[in-house]
Amino acid sequence: LIQGASNHQELLRASEGPALSSNLAALAIARLARLAGEQRLDTESIRGDPRFQHLLSTVDAQISQVWHTPLVQLLRSLPALGLARGGRQVRSVEQEVLWRLRRLPLRQLVQLAEHLAGQGHDSLLLPEVLRKLELRWTELDGTRAVVTLMAKVGHLSPALMERLEDKALELAEQFNPDELRRVALALALQQRRSVPLLRALSYHLLQKPAELPLPVLTDLLFAYSKLSFQQPQVLHRLSLELQPHLGALSPAQVLRCARSFASLRWLSRPLAEAIAQYSLDNVQKLSITQLCGILVSFARLNFQPSSGEEFFSMVHEQLQGQEQQLDTHLLTDVVWSLCVLQQARAPHLRHVLSPEFQARLRGDTSPRAQSSWLKLLHINATARLEVPEYQGPFLPPEALQRDGDKDKDREKATPLQQGLREALLGALEGHDLVRHNVSTVYGWDIDAEVVLDSDNKPLPVRDFTAPHLPHSEGTKPLPPGARRVAVLRWEFLQFSSRGRELLGRGSLARRHLRAAGFLLAEVS
Repeated sequence: LIQGASNHQELLRASEGPALSSNLAALAIARLARLAGEQRLDTESIRGDPRFQHLLSTVDAQISQVWHTPLVQLLRSLPALGLARGGRQVRSVEQEVLWRLRRLPLRQLVQLAEHLAGQGHDSLLLPEVLRKLELRWTELDGTRAVVTLMAKVGHLSPALMERLEDKALELAEQFNPDELRRVALALALQQRRSVPLLRALSYHLLQKPAELPLPVLTDLLFAYSKLSFQQPQVLHRLSLELQPHLGALSPAQVLRCARSFASLRWLSRPLAEAIAQYSLDNVQKLSITQLCGILVSFARLNFQPSSGEEFFSMVHEQLQGQEQQLDTHLLTDVVWSLCVLQQARAPHLRHVLSPEFQARLRGDTSPRAQSSWLKLLHINATARLEVPEYQGPFLPPEALQRDGDKDKDREKATPLQQGLREALLGALEGHDLVRHNVSTVYGWDIDAEVVLDSDNKPLPVRDFTAPHLPHSEGTKPLPPGARRVAVLRWEFLQFSSRGRELLGRGSLARRHLRAAGFLLAEVS
Protein backbone atom coordinates (compact mmCIF):
# COMPACT_ATOMS: atom_id res chain seq x y z
CA LEU A 1 0.00 0.00 0.00
CA ILE A 2 2.85 2.38 0.83
CA GLN A 3 4.73 1.76 -2.42
CA GLY A 4 1.56 1.90 -4.51
CA ALA A 5 0.15 5.15 -3.09
CA SER A 6 -0.27 7.76 -5.81
CA ASN A 7 -0.83 10.81 -3.56
CA HIS A 8 0.01 11.88 -0.03
CA GLN A 9 -3.53 11.50 1.33
CA GLU A 10 -3.70 7.90 0.15
CA LEU A 11 -0.28 7.28 1.66
CA LEU A 12 -1.18 8.80 5.02
CA ARG A 13 -4.41 6.77 5.16
CA ALA A 14 -2.46 3.58 4.47
CA SER A 15 -0.13 4.46 7.35
CA GLU A 16 -2.87 4.81 9.99
CA GLY A 17 -2.93 1.14 11.01
CA PRO A 18 -2.09 0.42 14.66
CA ALA A 19 0.32 -2.40 13.71
CA LEU A 20 2.60 -0.10 11.71
CA SER A 21 6.24 -0.94 12.45
CA SER A 22 9.02 1.63 12.64
CA ASN A 23 10.52 0.17 9.48
CA LEU A 24 7.27 0.67 7.52
CA ALA A 25 6.88 4.14 9.01
CA ALA A 26 10.37 5.03 7.71
CA LEU A 27 9.41 3.69 4.26
CA ALA A 28 6.21 5.75 4.34
CA ILE A 29 8.11 8.96 5.19
CA ALA A 30 10.59 8.31 2.37
CA ARG A 31 7.72 7.72 -0.07
CA LEU A 32 5.99 10.86 1.19
CA ALA A 33 9.12 12.95 0.55
CA ARG A 34 9.35 11.57 -2.98
CA LEU A 35 5.68 12.39 -3.71
CA ALA A 36 6.10 15.88 -2.23
CA GLY A 37 9.02 16.53 -4.56
CA GLU A 38 7.35 15.08 -7.67
CA GLN A 39 3.97 16.76 -7.09
CA ARG A 40 5.30 19.96 -5.49
CA LEU A 41 3.16 19.56 -2.39
CA ASP A 42 2.92 21.98 0.53
CA THR A 43 5.28 20.37 3.05
CA GLU A 44 4.08 22.63 5.86
CA SER A 45 0.57 21.15 5.74
CA ILE A 46 2.06 17.64 5.64
CA ARG A 47 4.18 18.36 8.74
CA GLY A 48 1.08 19.61 10.56
CA ASP A 49 -0.97 16.48 9.77
CA PRO A 50 -1.44 14.28 12.91
CA ARG A 51 -0.93 11.17 10.79
CA PHE A 52 2.53 12.40 9.77
CA GLN A 53 3.35 13.14 13.41
CA HIS A 54 2.28 9.57 14.20
CA LEU A 55 4.77 8.28 11.61
CA LEU A 56 7.55 10.35 13.19
CA SER A 57 6.79 9.13 16.71
CA THR A 58 6.65 5.51 15.51
CA VAL A 59 10.10 5.81 13.93
CA ASP A 60 11.50 7.65 16.93
CA ALA A 61 10.22 5.06 19.40
CA GLN A 62 11.85 2.08 17.66
CA ILE A 63 14.55 3.56 15.41
CA SER A 64 16.96 0.72 16.14
CA GLN A 65 14.59 -1.66 14.33
CA VAL A 66 14.60 0.32 11.08
CA TRP A 67 16.51 -1.50 8.37
CA HIS A 68 19.63 0.03 6.81
CA THR A 69 18.08 1.12 3.50
CA PRO A 70 14.99 2.86 4.97
CA LEU A 71 17.22 4.50 7.59
CA VAL A 72 19.49 6.06 4.94
CA GLN A 73 16.41 7.11 2.95
CA LEU A 74 14.96 8.64 6.11
CA LEU A 75 18.04 10.81 6.60
CA ARG A 76 17.48 12.29 3.13
CA SER A 77 13.68 12.52 3.44
CA LEU A 78 13.25 14.46 6.69
CA PRO A 79 15.04 17.66 5.49
CA ALA A 80 13.21 17.35 2.16
CA LEU A 81 9.92 17.57 4.09
CA GLY A 82 11.09 20.72 5.84
CA LEU A 83 12.21 19.35 9.20
CA ALA A 84 15.04 21.38 10.70
CA ARG A 85 18.46 19.80 10.23
CA GLY A 86 19.29 20.56 13.84
CA GLY A 87 15.91 19.30 15.09
CA ARG A 88 15.48 16.35 17.42
CA GLN A 89 14.11 13.94 14.79
CA VAL A 90 16.94 14.57 12.28
CA ARG A 91 19.61 14.40 15.02
CA SER A 92 18.16 11.12 16.23
CA VAL A 93 18.37 9.58 12.76
CA GLU A 94 21.93 10.93 12.27
CA GLN A 95 23.01 9.40 15.57
CA GLU A 96 21.56 6.02 14.63
CA VAL A 97 23.32 6.13 11.26
CA LEU A 98 26.57 7.06 13.02
CA TRP A 99 26.32 4.01 15.27
CA ARG A 100 25.70 1.75 12.29
CA LEU A 101 28.37 3.11 9.92
CA ARG A 102 30.65 0.11 10.34
CA ARG A 103 27.84 -2.25 9.36
CA LEU A 104 26.45 -0.32 6.41
CA PRO A 105 27.04 -1.77 2.92
CA LEU A 106 29.46 0.23 0.80
CA ARG A 107 26.70 1.24 -1.62
CA GLN A 108 24.82 2.97 1.19
CA LEU A 109 28.00 4.67 2.42
CA VAL A 110 28.39 6.12 -1.09
CA GLN A 111 24.77 7.32 -1.07
CA LEU A 112 25.28 8.88 2.36
CA ALA A 113 28.44 10.68 1.28
CA GLU A 114 26.75 12.01 -1.86
CA HIS A 115 23.75 13.26 0.15
CA LEU A 116 25.71 14.86 2.98
CA ALA A 117 28.20 16.56 0.65
CA GLY A 118 25.33 17.99 -1.38
CA GLN A 119 23.64 19.53 1.66
CA GLY A 120 26.43 22.03 2.21
CA HIS A 121 26.06 22.12 5.99
CA ASP A 122 28.36 21.13 8.82
CA SER A 123 27.63 17.60 9.92
CA LEU A 124 29.45 15.37 12.36
CA LEU A 125 28.38 12.45 10.23
CA LEU A 126 30.15 13.41 6.99
CA PRO A 127 33.76 13.21 8.30
CA GLU A 128 33.01 9.76 9.74
CA VAL A 129 31.51 8.59 6.44
CA LEU A 130 34.61 9.83 4.59
CA ARG A 131 36.89 8.02 7.04
CA LYS A 132 34.99 4.78 6.48
CA LEU A 133 35.25 5.21 2.71
CA GLU A 134 38.99 5.83 2.98
CA LEU A 135 39.32 2.49 4.79
CA ARG A 136 37.00 0.53 2.48
CA TRP A 137 37.92 1.99 -0.92
CA THR A 138 39.23 -1.37 -2.16
CA GLU A 139 35.63 -2.69 -2.04
CA LEU A 140 34.61 -0.28 -4.80
CA ASP A 141 33.93 -2.36 -7.89
CA GLY A 142 31.56 -0.31 -10.02
CA THR A 143 32.28 2.71 -12.17
CA ARG A 144 29.21 4.63 -10.96
CA ALA A 145 30.29 4.67 -7.31
CA VAL A 146 33.85 5.74 -8.19
CA VAL A 147 32.69 8.52 -10.50
CA THR A 148 30.08 9.75 -8.01
CA LEU A 149 32.57 9.93 -5.15
CA MET A 150 35.20 11.70 -7.25
CA ALA A 151 32.68 14.29 -8.42
CA LYS A 152 30.78 14.83 -5.15
CA VAL A 153 33.16 14.28 -2.23
CA GLY A 154 36.69 14.05 -3.65
CA HIS A 155 37.36 17.71 -2.82
CA LEU A 156 36.50 17.08 0.85
CA SER A 157 39.13 14.38 1.39
CA PRO A 158 42.44 14.48 -0.53
CA ALA A 159 43.38 11.06 0.90
CA LEU A 160 40.16 9.53 -0.43
CA MET A 161 40.63 11.29 -3.78
CA GLU A 162 44.08 9.71 -4.19
CA ARG A 163 42.58 6.26 -3.66
CA LEU A 164 39.72 7.03 -6.01
CA GLU A 165 42.21 8.05 -8.71
CA ASP A 166 43.93 4.67 -8.31
CA LYS A 167 40.58 2.89 -8.58
CA ALA A 168 39.57 5.02 -11.60
CA LEU A 169 42.85 4.10 -13.30
CA GLU A 170 41.96 0.44 -12.73
CA LEU A 171 38.41 0.84 -14.08
CA ALA A 172 39.14 3.35 -16.88
CA GLU A 173 38.44 0.80 -19.63
CA GLN A 174 34.88 0.35 -18.32
CA PHE A 175 33.96 4.06 -18.27
CA ASN A 176 31.36 5.20 -20.78
CA PRO A 177 31.87 8.64 -22.42
CA ASP A 178 29.79 10.46 -19.79
CA GLU A 179 31.77 8.85 -16.96
CA LEU A 180 35.02 9.81 -18.68
CA ARG A 181 33.67 13.36 -18.82
CA ARG A 182 32.71 13.42 -15.14
CA VAL A 183 36.09 12.06 -13.99
CA ALA A 184 38.03 14.55 -16.11
CA LEU A 185 35.80 17.37 -14.87
CA ALA A 186 36.31 16.30 -11.23
CA LEU A 187 40.09 16.38 -11.72
CA ALA A 188 39.90 19.80 -13.37
CA LEU A 189 37.67 21.40 -10.75
CA GLN A 190 39.94 20.11 -7.99
CA GLN A 191 43.12 21.06 -9.89
CA ARG A 192 44.46 17.50 -9.65
CA ARG A 193 46.72 16.90 -12.65
CA SER A 194 46.99 13.12 -12.37
CA VAL A 195 48.96 12.41 -15.57
CA PRO A 196 48.63 8.58 -15.50
CA LEU A 197 44.87 8.84 -15.08
CA LEU A 198 44.56 11.55 -17.75
CA ARG A 199 46.56 9.42 -20.16
CA ALA A 200 44.31 6.42 -19.45
CA LEU A 201 41.17 8.52 -19.93
CA SER A 202 42.58 9.85 -23.21
CA TYR A 203 43.43 6.38 -24.50
CA HIS A 204 40.02 4.91 -23.72
CA LEU A 205 38.25 7.99 -25.05
CA LEU A 206 39.96 7.46 -28.40
CA GLN A 207 38.75 3.85 -28.43
CA LYS A 208 35.10 4.95 -28.32
CA PRO A 209 33.89 4.52 -31.91
CA ALA A 210 30.66 6.51 -31.75
CA GLU A 211 30.47 10.28 -32.07
CA LEU A 212 30.76 11.88 -28.65
CA PRO A 213 27.80 13.86 -27.26
CA LEU A 214 28.15 17.64 -27.22
CA PRO A 215 28.35 17.98 -23.38
CA VAL A 216 31.18 15.43 -23.38
CA LEU A 217 33.08 17.40 -26.03
CA THR A 218 32.77 20.78 -24.30
CA ASP A 219 33.45 19.52 -20.77
CA LEU A 220 36.47 17.44 -21.80
CA LEU A 221 37.91 20.42 -23.63
CA PHE A 222 37.40 22.57 -20.54
CA ALA A 223 38.98 19.93 -18.27
CA TYR A 224 42.06 19.44 -20.48
CA SER A 225 42.49 23.21 -20.71
CA LYS A 226 42.11 23.71 -16.96
CA LEU A 227 44.77 21.07 -16.31
CA SER A 228 47.03 22.19 -19.20
CA PHE A 229 47.03 18.61 -20.47
CA GLN A 230 47.89 18.44 -24.17
CA GLN A 231 46.99 15.19 -25.89
CA PRO A 232 47.15 15.77 -29.67
CA GLN A 233 44.89 12.88 -30.75
CA VAL A 234 42.20 13.84 -28.25
CA LEU A 235 42.37 17.53 -29.15
CA HIS A 236 42.16 16.64 -32.84
CA ARG A 237 39.06 14.53 -32.21
CA LEU A 238 37.43 17.18 -30.01
CA SER A 239 37.99 19.93 -32.60
CA LEU A 240 36.79 17.68 -35.43
CA GLU A 241 33.58 16.67 -33.67
CA LEU A 242 32.87 20.12 -32.22
CA GLN A 243 32.83 21.88 -35.57
CA PRO A 244 29.45 20.56 -36.85
CA HIS A 245 27.79 21.46 -33.51
CA LEU A 246 29.14 25.00 -33.30
CA GLY A 247 25.90 26.59 -34.49
CA ALA A 248 23.99 24.93 -31.63
CA LEU A 249 26.24 26.44 -28.95
CA SER A 250 25.54 29.64 -27.06
CA PRO A 251 28.00 32.56 -27.40
CA ALA A 252 29.32 31.78 -23.89
CA GLN A 253 30.02 28.16 -24.88
CA VAL A 254 31.75 29.20 -28.12
CA LEU A 255 33.93 31.61 -26.15
CA ARG A 256 34.80 28.89 -23.66
CA CYS A 257 35.84 26.56 -26.50
CA ALA A 258 37.95 29.27 -28.13
CA ARG A 259 39.67 30.09 -24.84
CA SER A 260 40.31 26.43 -24.09
CA PHE A 261 41.99 25.76 -27.43
CA ALA A 262 44.04 28.96 -27.06
CA SER A 263 45.11 27.93 -23.55
CA LEU A 264 46.15 24.51 -24.89
CA ARG A 265 48.00 26.20 -27.80
CA TRP A 266 46.08 24.02 -30.26
CA LEU A 267 45.10 25.58 -33.57
CA SER A 268 42.48 23.73 -35.61
CA ARG A 269 42.07 25.99 -38.62
CA PRO A 270 38.68 24.59 -39.73
CA LEU A 271 37.26 25.06 -36.22
CA ALA A 272 38.78 28.53 -35.89
CA GLU A 273 37.28 29.49 -39.27
CA ALA A 274 33.92 28.21 -38.04
CA ILE A 275 34.24 30.32 -34.84
CA ALA A 276 35.02 33.40 -36.95
CA GLN A 277 31.97 32.74 -39.12
CA TYR A 278 29.85 32.13 -36.02
CA SER A 279 30.94 35.55 -34.74
CA LEU A 280 29.91 37.19 -38.00
CA ASP A 281 26.56 35.38 -38.10
CA ASN A 282 25.73 36.06 -34.44
CA VAL A 283 27.18 39.51 -33.93
CA GLN A 284 23.92 40.73 -32.35
CA LYS A 285 23.97 37.90 -29.79
CA LEU A 286 27.62 38.30 -28.83
CA SER A 287 28.34 40.70 -26.00
CA ILE A 288 31.35 42.99 -26.45
CA THR A 289 33.18 41.00 -23.76
CA GLN A 290 32.56 37.72 -25.59
CA LEU A 291 33.71 39.16 -28.90
CA CYS A 292 36.86 40.47 -27.21
CA GLY A 293 37.50 37.01 -25.72
CA ILE A 294 37.30 35.38 -29.16
CA LEU A 295 39.64 38.03 -30.59
CA VAL A 296 42.19 37.47 -27.81
CA SER A 297 42.01 33.69 -28.39
CA PHE A 298 42.70 34.17 -32.11
CA ALA A 299 45.67 36.41 -31.27
CA ARG A 300 47.15 33.89 -28.84
CA LEU A 301 46.99 31.28 -31.61
CA ASN A 302 48.16 33.79 -34.27
CA PHE A 303 45.12 32.91 -36.37
CA GLN A 304 44.06 35.11 -39.28
CA PRO A 305 40.54 34.21 -40.56
CA SER A 306 40.14 33.76 -44.31
CA SER A 307 37.30 36.29 -44.04
CA GLY A 308 39.74 38.63 -42.32
CA GLU A 309 38.57 41.88 -43.89
CA GLU A 310 34.93 41.24 -43.01
CA PHE A 311 35.76 39.86 -39.56
CA PHE A 312 38.04 42.70 -38.48
CA SER A 313 35.70 45.34 -39.91
CA MET A 314 33.00 43.90 -37.68
CA VAL A 315 35.38 43.87 -34.69
CA HIS A 316 36.37 47.52 -35.21
CA GLU A 317 32.72 48.50 -35.63
CA GLN A 318 31.73 46.78 -32.40
CA LEU A 319 34.70 48.25 -30.49
CA GLN A 320 34.01 51.80 -31.60
CA GLY A 321 33.07 53.92 -28.60
CA GLN A 322 33.27 50.96 -26.19
CA GLU A 323 36.76 51.63 -24.79
CA GLN A 324 35.48 53.29 -21.62
CA GLN A 325 33.14 50.37 -20.87
CA LEU A 326 35.86 47.71 -21.04
CA ASP A 327 37.91 46.61 -18.05
CA THR A 328 41.47 48.02 -18.06
CA HIS A 329 43.10 44.60 -18.43
CA LEU A 330 40.62 43.40 -21.07
CA LEU A 331 41.13 46.55 -23.16
CA THR A 332 44.90 46.06 -22.92
CA ASP A 333 44.47 42.44 -24.08
CA VAL A 334 42.25 43.54 -26.97
CA VAL A 335 44.66 46.20 -28.30
CA TRP A 336 47.60 43.79 -27.84
CA SER A 337 45.64 41.20 -29.85
CA LEU A 338 45.02 43.70 -32.63
CA CYS A 339 48.78 44.40 -32.65
CA VAL A 340 49.53 40.67 -32.94
CA LEU A 341 47.06 40.30 -35.82
CA GLN A 342 48.35 43.52 -37.47
CA GLN A 343 44.99 45.22 -37.15
CA ALA A 344 45.78 47.97 -34.61
CA ARG A 345 44.53 51.45 -35.48
CA ALA A 346 45.78 54.78 -34.19
CA PRO A 347 42.72 55.48 -31.94
CA HIS A 348 43.26 52.17 -30.10
CA LEU A 349 46.97 52.86 -29.62
CA ARG A 350 46.30 56.43 -28.53
CA HIS A 351 43.80 55.34 -25.90
CA VAL A 352 45.96 52.71 -24.13
CA LEU A 353 49.24 54.66 -24.42
CA SER A 354 47.75 57.82 -22.95
CA PRO A 355 49.09 58.96 -19.53
CA GLU A 356 45.58 58.57 -18.05
CA PHE A 357 45.40 54.91 -19.04
CA GLN A 358 48.94 54.24 -17.78
CA ALA A 359 47.99 55.73 -14.41
CA ARG A 360 45.32 53.04 -14.00
CA LEU A 361 48.02 50.34 -14.08
CA ARG A 362 50.88 52.13 -12.32
CA GLY A 363 51.45 50.99 -8.75
CA ASP A 364 49.47 47.77 -9.12
CA THR A 365 51.79 44.83 -8.34
CA SER A 366 49.29 42.03 -9.02
CA PRO A 367 50.34 39.39 -11.61
CA ARG A 368 47.48 40.50 -13.89
CA ALA A 369 48.65 44.12 -13.79
CA GLN A 370 52.27 43.11 -14.45
CA SER A 371 51.12 41.09 -17.47
CA SER A 372 49.09 44.06 -18.75
CA TRP A 373 52.06 46.39 -18.31
CA LEU A 374 54.28 44.06 -20.33
CA LYS A 375 51.64 44.04 -23.08
CA LEU A 376 51.67 47.85 -23.00
CA LEU A 377 55.40 47.67 -23.82
CA HIS A 378 54.56 45.43 -26.80
CA ILE A 379 51.82 47.86 -27.88
CA ASN A 380 54.27 50.78 -27.56
CA ALA A 381 56.79 48.87 -29.69
CA THR A 382 54.11 48.23 -32.35
CA ALA A 383 53.28 51.93 -32.39
CA ARG A 384 56.95 52.90 -32.87
CA LEU A 385 58.05 50.15 -35.24
CA GLU A 386 55.01 49.17 -37.29
CA VAL A 387 52.61 52.14 -37.48
CA PRO A 388 54.55 55.00 -39.10
CA GLU A 389 51.48 57.26 -39.26
CA TYR A 390 51.03 57.12 -35.48
CA GLN A 391 52.41 60.29 -33.85
CA GLY A 392 51.85 59.59 -30.15
CA PRO A 393 51.53 59.52 -27.24
CA PHE A 394 54.12 56.87 -26.35
CA LEU A 395 55.22 55.40 -23.05
CA PRO A 396 57.71 57.67 -21.23
CA PRO A 397 61.36 56.48 -21.04
CA GLU A 398 61.12 55.67 -17.32
CA ALA A 399 58.22 53.28 -18.04
CA LEU A 400 60.40 51.20 -20.38
CA GLN A 401 62.61 50.01 -17.51
CA ARG A 402 61.01 46.90 -16.04
CA ASP A 403 61.14 46.22 -12.30
CA GLY A 404 62.53 42.73 -12.77
CA ASP A 405 65.46 43.76 -14.96
CA LYS A 406 67.79 44.37 -12.02
CA ASP A 407 67.41 40.80 -10.81
CA LYS A 408 67.82 39.12 -14.18
CA ASP A 409 71.52 38.43 -13.82
CA ARG A 410 70.87 36.70 -10.50
CA GLU A 411 68.22 34.37 -11.94
CA LYS A 412 69.26 30.76 -12.30
CA ALA A 413 69.93 29.91 -15.94
CA THR A 414 68.19 26.92 -17.52
CA PRO A 415 70.39 24.13 -18.95
CA LEU A 416 69.71 25.44 -22.46
CA GLN A 417 70.67 29.00 -21.48
CA GLN A 418 73.81 27.77 -19.73
CA GLY A 419 74.79 25.67 -22.75
CA LEU A 420 74.13 28.63 -25.05
CA ARG A 421 76.38 30.90 -22.97
CA GLU A 422 79.21 28.39 -22.98
CA ALA A 423 78.89 27.81 -26.73
CA LEU A 424 78.91 31.53 -27.52
CA LEU A 425 81.88 32.22 -25.25
CA GLY A 426 83.77 29.36 -26.84
CA ALA A 427 82.97 30.54 -30.37
CA LEU A 428 83.52 34.26 -29.83
CA GLU A 429 86.46 34.01 -27.42
CA GLY A 430 85.65 37.11 -25.44
CA HIS A 431 83.16 38.24 -22.78
CA ASP A 432 82.99 41.73 -24.30
CA LEU A 433 81.72 40.33 -27.62
CA VAL A 434 78.35 39.12 -26.30
CA ARG A 435 75.62 40.51 -24.05
CA HIS A 436 73.46 37.96 -22.21
CA ASN A 437 69.93 38.16 -20.84
CA VAL A 438 69.00 41.41 -22.55
CA SER A 439 65.71 43.13 -21.60
CA THR A 440 64.69 45.41 -24.44
CA VAL A 441 62.44 48.48 -24.38
CA TYR A 442 60.10 46.54 -26.67
CA GLY A 443 59.11 44.18 -23.85
CA TRP A 444 61.06 41.19 -25.21
CA ASP A 445 63.99 39.42 -23.55
CA ILE A 446 66.89 38.30 -25.72
CA ASP A 447 69.02 35.39 -24.52
CA ALA A 448 72.13 36.80 -26.16
CA GLU A 449 73.08 39.74 -28.37
CA VAL A 450 76.06 39.91 -30.72
CA VAL A 451 77.24 42.63 -33.14
CA LEU A 452 78.84 41.42 -36.39
CA ASP A 453 80.66 43.59 -38.92
CA SER A 454 80.22 43.33 -42.69
CA ASP A 455 82.63 40.35 -42.72
CA ASN A 456 80.65 38.60 -39.95
CA LYS A 457 83.37 39.17 -37.39
CA PRO A 458 82.17 39.92 -33.83
CA LEU A 459 82.63 43.43 -32.44
CA PRO A 460 82.62 44.57 -28.78
CA VAL A 461 78.90 44.82 -28.22
CA ARG A 462 79.04 47.41 -25.41
CA ASP A 463 80.93 49.98 -27.49
CA PHE A 464 77.92 50.86 -29.63
CA THR A 465 74.70 52.74 -29.05
CA ALA A 466 71.80 50.45 -28.23
CA PRO A 467 68.40 52.05 -28.91
CA HIS A 468 66.73 48.80 -27.82
CA LEU A 469 67.98 49.27 -24.22
CA PRO A 470 66.62 51.67 -21.61
CA HIS A 471 70.16 52.92 -20.99
CA SER A 472 72.80 52.53 -23.70
CA GLU A 473 76.33 51.68 -22.54
CA GLY A 474 78.15 52.74 -25.72
CA THR A 475 78.23 55.92 -27.79
CA LYS A 476 79.52 54.78 -31.20
CA PRO A 477 77.09 54.18 -34.08
CA LEU A 478 77.20 50.79 -35.77
CA PRO A 479 79.80 50.65 -38.60
CA PRO A 480 78.43 50.47 -42.16
CA GLY A 481 77.26 46.93 -42.94
CA ALA A 482 77.31 45.81 -39.28
CA ARG A 483 74.26 43.98 -37.91
CA ARG A 484 72.93 43.07 -34.49
CA VAL A 485 72.11 39.40 -33.95
CA ALA A 486 69.55 38.35 -31.35
CA VAL A 487 69.73 34.76 -30.11
CA LEU A 488 66.36 33.40 -28.96
CA ARG A 489 65.23 30.08 -27.60
CA TRP A 490 62.28 28.39 -29.33
CA GLU A 491 60.55 27.98 -25.98
CA PHE A 492 60.57 31.78 -25.69
CA LEU A 493 59.01 32.19 -29.12
CA GLN A 494 56.21 29.72 -28.25
CA PHE A 495 55.03 27.33 -30.91
CA SER A 496 51.69 25.52 -30.99
CA SER A 497 51.20 22.07 -29.47
CA ARG A 498 51.75 20.61 -32.93
CA GLY A 499 55.12 22.38 -33.06
CA ARG A 500 54.50 23.87 -36.50
CA GLU A 501 52.60 27.12 -36.03
CA LEU A 502 54.24 30.10 -34.36
CA LEU A 503 51.87 31.52 -31.76
CA GLY A 504 50.87 35.17 -31.49
CA ARG A 505 53.43 36.13 -28.86
CA GLY A 506 56.33 34.65 -30.83
CA SER A 507 55.12 36.18 -34.09
CA LEU A 508 54.96 39.64 -32.52
CA ALA A 509 58.44 39.24 -31.00
CA ARG A 510 59.91 38.25 -34.37
CA ARG A 511 58.33 41.22 -36.14
CA HIS A 512 59.42 43.75 -33.52
CA LEU A 513 63.02 42.56 -33.32
CA ARG A 514 63.38 42.43 -37.10
CA ALA A 515 61.85 45.89 -37.41
CA ALA A 516 64.39 47.09 -34.82
CA GLY A 517 67.23 45.90 -37.07
CA PHE A 518 68.06 42.52 -35.53
CA LEU A 519 68.97 39.34 -37.32
CA LEU A 520 67.38 36.43 -35.44
CA ALA A 521 69.14 33.22 -34.51
CA GLU A 522 66.72 30.70 -32.96
CA VAL A 523 67.98 27.74 -30.97
CA SER A 524 66.28 24.72 -29.41
